[in-house]
Amino acid sequence: MNWPVITPLLIFLLIIFSIGLWSNKFVLKSNSFLEEYFLGERQMGGFILAMTMVATYGSASSFIGGPGIAYTQGLGWVLLAMAQLATGYFTLMVLGKKFAIVARQYKAITLIDFLKERYKSKTVVIVSAASIIIFLFSSMTAQWIGGARLVESLTGLPYATALLIFAFSVLVFVIVGGFRAVALTDAVQGVVMFMGTLILLIATIKAGGGIPKIISDLTAENPNLITPFGAERSLTPAYVSSFWILVGIGVVGLPQITVRAMSYKNSKAMHTAIIIGTIVVGFIMLGMHLIGVFARPVLPGVKIGDTVMPLLSMKVLPPFVAGIVLAAPMAAIMSTVDALLILVSSALVKDVYLNYIKPNAADDHVKKVSFSVTAIIGILVILLALSPPDLIVWLNLFSFGGLESVFIWPVILGLYWSKGNKYGAITSMILGMGSYILLDRFYPNPFGLHTVVTPIVLSFLGFVVVSLLSQQKAEVSFSKN
Repeated sequence: MNWPVITPLLIFLLIIFSIGLWSNKFVLKSNSFLEEYFLGERQMGGFILAMTMVATYGSASSFIGGPGIAYTQGLGWVLLAMAQLATGYFTLMVLGKKFAIVARQYKAITLIDFLKERYKSKTVVIVSAASIIIFLFSSMTAQWIGGARLVESLTGLPYATALLIFAFSVLVFVIVGGFRAVALTDAVQGVVMFMGTLILLIATIKAGGGIPKIISDLTAENPNLITPFGAERSLTPAYVSSFWILVGIGVVGLPQITVRAMSYKNSKAMHTAIIIGTIVVGFIMLGMHLIGVFARPVLPGVKIGDTVMPLLSMKVLPPFVAGIVLAAPMAAIMSTVDALLILVSSALVKDVYLNYIKPNAADDHVKKVSFSVTAIIGILVILLALSPPDLIVWLNLFSFGGLESVFIWPVILGLYWSKGNKYGAITSMILGMGSYILLDRFYPNPFGLHTVVTPIVLSFLGFVVVSLLSQQKAEVSFSKN
């Protein structure tokens, strides 16, 4: 056990659990358990909104998987990763005040609540819940693996033991605290992520002898490492450009991000969050991916990319400082896992169980079901995470692409296009999900673009064409009568 490194992490976890226990008071006292547990009663200010979006979006993929793949691909992956710069800005600007206002009018607590009221369709609800469960299990598995890798690297414990320790910590925290705990700890975790990135970037540059020396070493090893095309020249202009859809524009379709856009308290909070969120996301994404590339001369020969970040921290920093810095990926992973757990739990409890199985359930019964469902989901994800891949970033990106293919057009066109209807939404969702899974399995990256592009185009066409045709059919039928 590396106690000088582990001690700051334990202190960090104690702070996080204290916030969770404090937040539990609101869960127990609230007049509306569902709105408090799943949405924090819509009371987020600008700073907390910015940090919760940053911390939810900045996940194990950003802090463990991102540096790991940048280590193998070089500066080309840094360029590709910077498509994420506009994520918070774009999401809040597109959804903006209208989404928050409409969500309040509908009394929507989840994204599926919004879709249910907008399209008045049981099929839309069932397809939405199924999509969230299918794709977020992939994303949660990636976070569980990232957390376990981190604990494994720090403690020397076997992977399975590290996984159980990490998973138990997160499950207890989320079950106790709900959305308010998630949002408040995200504010703490966002600050830790920012400071951790800054400290480790400076230490890595110093350990490598300065940026000119690092670039020279990279060039000597493989000149492709300092080009936009990647170590194997696999990052083509078309593929890199299409990432702007996957991790930039398409993020509007991620339920874990859109639910944040219905939880802030006023327009001032939204405007503040846009500015702070864009600055923090830009710095963290640039810093973490540069660290991954710069680690290559400092820490050569790493076989598993996901271990680069913890190994580098322990090499270039004093043990206690390394522990503080490694709280950043721990924060990123915990904040994403808890957000995803709340989201999947809300999809099952609020959107399926209370809508179609037991609509008149008492508040105490809903509490018990919510806590139980969250625990069961966590256990299932642990089982999936027992056989990890070498690079978790691919699991996370698979989840992103699937959710975006399903939700982006029902959300955006549902807000801004009055002619959109349930037939268009159902067609769009089924086309998006089906084409994405088939392409990812049998024909990834068609036309040299990321797999997500074709399903998003197909789902858009399906939404528009079917909405217009079904409307014309309804008009013809009405005129005959």
